[in-house]
Parts: sequence; structure tokens; C-alpha cells
Amino acid sequence: MLPTLPALLHHMGGPAPRQKISLFQIAIVLIAGGAHAISMAWPFSFGFTQGQPLWWLQLVAMGLLAGQLDAQVSVRGWKRAAWLGGLFATAMLCGTFWWLFISMHTYGGLAAPLTALAVVLLAAFLGLYYAAASALFVLLAPAKRAQRAMVFAALWLMAELARVQFFTGFPWGEGGYAHVDGWAGALAAWVGVHGLSFLAAFAAAWLVMSLRAHHARWTTALCIVLVSVTVAWLPVQSGPQIGPVPAEPGTLSVTLLQGNIPQNEKFESGTGVATALSWYGEQLNAARSALVVAPETAIPVLPQQLPEGYWQALQARFSQGQQAALVGVPLGDMATGYSNSVVGFKPVAAGQKSEPYRYDKHHLVPFGEFIPTGFRWFTNLMNIPLGDFNRGEVGQASFDWKGQRLALNICYEDLFGEELAARFIDPARAPTMFVNVSNIAWFGDSVAIDQHLQISRMRALEFNRPMIRATNTGATVIIDARGQVTQSLPRLTRGVLTGDVEGRSSMTPYAWWTARFGLWPWWILGLSVVGWALFKRR
Repeated sequence: MLPTLPALLHHMGGPAPRQKISLFQIAIVLIAGGAHAISMAWPFSFGFTQGQPLWWLQLVAMGLLAGQLDAQVSVRGWKRAAWLGGLFATAMLCGTFWWLFISMHTYGGLAAPLTALAVVLLAAFLGLYYAAASALFVLLAPAKRAQRAMVFAALWLMAELARVQFFTGFPWGEGGYAHVDGWAGALAAWVGVHGLSFLAAFAAAWLVMSLRAHHARWTTALCIVLVSVTVAWLPVQSGPQIGPVPAEPGTLSVTLLQGNIPQNEKFESGTGVATALSWYGEQLNAARSALVVAPETAIPVLPQQLPEGYWQALQARFSQGQQAALVGVPLGDMATGYSNSVVGFKPVAAGQKSEPYRYDKHHLVPFGEFIPTGFRWFTNLMNIPLGDFNRGEVGQASFDWKGQRLALNICYEDLFGEELAARFIDPARAPTMFVNVSNIAWFGDSVAIDQHLQISRMRALEFNRPMIRATNTGATVIIDARGQVTQSLPRLTRGVLTGDVEGRSSMTPYAWWTARFGLWPWWILGLSVVGWALFKRR
């Protein structure tokens, strides 16, 4: 029988003496949380390349938190640990998605104080996962430093997984994304972003806890540093492969469109809608590559609301010849509901009829594409074209063209690698490349653009697949299977990007096991480590 919490506290020596958290401790965890936020994409124009991920800064941030929590073990300060972990997470998340302020205040018209409060409350709510993990760490921490670091990493992993899955999921800013350069090249194709988060937490905690020991184990600490740095600087290679390697599908010439329609005009009939229909119509007609891609809601109105003949002309343009198109457009009607979709046009054989390809977004954005129960009052405070969209299925069919199987994902859907992995269950039908269409104009000229780029790069590494991204304001890029950006457009400009993309058909270990088991292996790992620590404590 597992011990109750009071019994566990008694076994550890009774209730801890009451102590307050010092201002110094608060400052440390807040600074560390902010450092963790900017490690995913450097937001400044000095010091480092703007938008660059800093893997070492993420390790420093985790080490500072681990050191503060480790100091609470000897005094049984699990309540203080909860506060420290919660403050760290709140600072980390506010520093990560502060740009929600732009969408709600600048474009939504919500009062600035209410908007700031909403962002902080969201961060604090999500921070409860990390507060619970920090408290449990102090309660369960073993005596040996390596084991203690393992418990810390397992609990941190489960807090990240909770953020992925609970309440529809919002894992933006997970620590593993800071390692898209370096560690990811060697390990992402095996363990994915969650595995990198776990390993980074373990390495940082083990190093700090070794240095904090009464007889500091400098040899152990030095070995940890050397191994971490060596792994981090391993060259990025194509991902490992499982099973026989099928013939590669070759290259595909693509044209990616970036309309740069201002968000405050995008859905206005007299300005943004007219501009979008004119510019995207011209570019779709002028494109000469095998595939042309227009971003999320490039056509910002329903097909039945378009000028007469516009939709039919678009279909006719790609009904013959050697070209195809993928275009973001809302679909549906009041009777059946609406969806955020991508429509694919391609030639069909003479005498045959074929419905256009359709992909419907599955992972919808809370408050943007669906309104959570009980929050209608909040969305009514904003002047944003919100709606409750229908969800598409997980693992929808790819768009087949020129020997390639193109797996669509819309906006932040590429944040959920386990959902993309569902398309790899059948190797014969697995995607050969990913296509992301996005509209990040909601968040202005902010670090959200750079953060989303690092997310897409991580997916390329995990699955050993190229990712092409057509966006409204950026980042419109071509990413190869090694996670490297090979071509890009300047952000916040109107332009056309052309290039060749080499598809891939091999299967990485991450793609194989995630397609079959999803996130369960990580939950089992985390719960097993916690169960083992609880058994030892008992």
C-alpha cells in the first residue's frame, strides 16, 4: 500500500520548519525562467543572431532551477519548492508567449491591463504543472545525486507532457526546442523533442547537484560538461533509419507565396480581402513550378462568397498541365459548420472527375478557432472574428503529387509531433515531406515567428523529412531533412519563394515508435521513475 502524504512527510522527519522564500531565491528563479524563454529563439538584435536557439542557455536555466529545488531537499521545503517551480514556470511561459498580448490587445481591442492579466493568468495556470513537479521532487528526492537528477528530469518531463495533452494542449516553448542545433542532430530522430527536454533536464540537474554535494564531485561534473558539449556539437546528419530503405522520391520544384496582408485588414472586404484575392490570384496564375502553396486563409472568405467565376477559374487553372496548388481557405456553411482548411488542385485524366483534395485543421486554437466552455464572456470582450470550427481527423491523407506524398498541417499543428506521426503507421503511405501553412500576423513582428520556425525545424529532424512553410508574414522557408533552412523570404514582406525540395521515404526510430505508441512511452518512463523513487523513499 502506498504511503499517504502525511505519512511520507513523517517518514522524512516530520513537518519542515516554516521558512520564507528570500527575495534572492525569487530573483534567481524569475531570471532563470526568462532565460529559458529566450533560449528557444534569441529575441534581440545584439549579442547573437536574432531568432537563434541557444541550447547552452536552456541548460543554464534548468541548472539554476534544479539548484534552488535541490537546496529544499535537506529542509523538506516542498511547499517552497512548489512556489519556486511555479514562479520559474510563470516567468518562462510569460517570456515565451508574451506576444499573445498583441493579438488580444492590438487586434482584439481588449484593454491593456486585462490583456496583461490574461497572459499572466494563463502562464500561472500552466505553471501549476511545474509547481506540482517541483514539490514532488523535494518529497521523493533520493540521496544519490544521479538518481536525484533522474527524478527531477522525470517529473519535469511529465509536466511538459501535461502541457502537451491537457486542456487541448499548449506546449509552445518546450525546452527541447532550444536544442534544434547541436543535440538534436544526433538524438532528435531517436527521442524527439520530449526526449531532448528530458535529457537536458537530467544533464543540467546532475551537474548542479554534483557541484552542490558536500564533497563536490568535480570529476563527475567535468565528465557531464564534456559529454554534453561533445554531443551538442556533433554534426547534424540525416536521421537513422528503421527497416529497408525504399527508393527516394526525388525532388519537387515549389513556389511559396507570402502575401503580408496586415492582420487588421485581412478580413475587411474593402481592403485586405480585395488585396488577397488580387495578389494571390495573380501569383497562382503566374507560378511555373510543379507545386505552388498559398498560406493559411490566403483566400480569407468562403468559396461561395467569392466574386463570380473566381473559384471556378482557380480550379480550371490547375485542371490540366503539370502543376498543382495548395491554397488555404475556410470551408463550410451554417448547416454543416465551418473548418480552417487547405484545398488542393491538380490535373486529372481526361474524362475523369475528381473532387479537389481537402485537409481540415484538427488541432484548433483555443479562443481563436473554438471557444472553451464557460469563456464566451471573455471572447465577447474582443473584436476578433472568432468561431467554433469543426475538427478534422488525425492522420488525414497526404496530397499525392509527382511521386511525393505531402502531409499538410496548419499553423501550430506542427507543434504536436505525435499527431503528425499518425501518418507514418503505414510506411508505404508515409509522407515524403511536410507542408505547413500559417498566418502569424496575429502576433506582429515578434519572436513568435522565430519560435515557430524552430518548431518546424524540430519536426524535420524528428522525421527526417523536409518541411516547406508558406506563411502570411513569415517565416516562409524551405527546410531540408536535416532541419536546416536552405531558402527563405524576409519576414513582413510580400514576396514569392521558389526552390527545389528533396523528399525522403525512410523511417526514423522516432517516427516508428511514436506512430504506434504516441506519448505513452514517455508517460511510462516518467511514472516508472517516480514509482521507483516512491518505493525507495518508503
